[in-house]
Order: sequence, then C-alpha cells, then structure tokens
Amino acid sequence: MDEGQYYPRLVGPSRAAGGTTVLELRGELDILAVSVLSDQLDEITGTQGTDLVVDVRAVTFIDCAGLSLLSRARYRTRQRGGRLRLTGVSGGGSVARLLRMTGLTGTFEIVSDETGGDDADGAAGSAGLTDTAGTAVA
Repeated sequence: MDEGQYYPRLVGPSRAAGGTTVLELRGELDILAVSVLSDQLDEITGTQGTDLVVDVRAVTFIDCAGLSLLSRARYRTRQRGGRLRLTGVSGGGSVARLLRMTGLTGTFEIVSDETGGDDADGAAGSAGLTDTAGTAVA
C-alpha cells in the first residue's frame, strides 16, 4: 500500500471570516490517525471559545479510534466555551455511516455544504457552509 495514500492528513487549519477555523481531514481516521493528528487537534481545540468546523468529506475510512478523535475534539472545544461542527457528513460517506451505526448522529452538530465549493487552499470555504436549518455559517 502506498503510504502517501494511507497516511492521514490534516489540511489547515484555515481561518474563515468571523473567526471560524475550518479544518479538513483526509484519508483514514484510525489508530494511526490518532497518533499522528491528536496533538495538532489538541492544540487547535485548546484555546477558549474556538469555533471549529471539521470537514470530513475526504475521509475514506473511520473506525472507533477516529470517532474517539472527533469526540475528544468536540469535548475539548465545548469545555472551553467553543463550538465544533462537522461538514461533509451529509453525503453519506464513511463518517456518516459510523455516526449512524453508533447512534451518535445527534451528538455532533452537522453543517451541510450545499455549494460544494472550496477555497483556493482546498479547505471548505465558509461562504458555502450552512447549518442544518440552512443558516449561513460565519
């Protein structure tokens, strides 16, 4: 297996208008991803009032370790008065399947990306992000 394809990647974080941080995860979110990405994600979620949107559209596989990574980020963000939202889930990919299978769909705030547009850096742009009620996300 080509390590370049398997190796989990974190793209970003990129700052969007209004102080929202958009973070794109790519590849397989498994035990390897936890060991590679957890320190970086802890740094992002370690500040007060972080508004974080995690784009999981390019995640090709997720297991319980990957779900734990996302859950920990959500917990850390909330503990510090912030907010974590997931985008790229509504397309029915691996993250959506695991959230449904574990009954955790309602635990995470899901933001849809109706325009499907990306900014120049490849991270989802905030202009196209809407919450489940259709409200634009800053």
